[in-house]
Amino acid sequence: MRKKILVLDDKIAIAKVLSIYLASDYDCIWLPNGIEGVKWLQEGNIPDLIISDIRMPEMRGDEFLEWIKSNQLFKQIPVVMLSSEDSTTERIRLLQEGANDYIVKPFNPMELKVRIKKIIE
Repeated sequence: MRKKILVLDDKIAIAKVLSIYLASDYDCIWLPNGIEGVKWLQEGNIPDLIISDIRMPEMRGDEFLEWIKSNQLFKQIPVVMLSSEDSTTERIRLLQEGANDYIVKPFNPMELKVRIKKIIE
């Protein structure tokens, strides 16, 4: 059975690149923000991994990370933060808060794929 990845990003272009590149190995679901991600999870959907942008409207990626890691049903789901914010302080903070990885945009899709594989396979 193919593993499922939830992509949270308000930029459709990023979501399409991720979906196209990862589609050979994973089923990808795209949602535009953290609020939609919370709703989707609460409907009973459980992905094998979540890739979340940080800067999104309605619910930022760091807020989503805080929500998921404080929720007993979902805190075991690995989360990879994907952001244009290249701040060491921000990376350390999010890794301490439970992110499994932090990748800076622009990113190499092959590197992202390797990092995902190391986390969920």
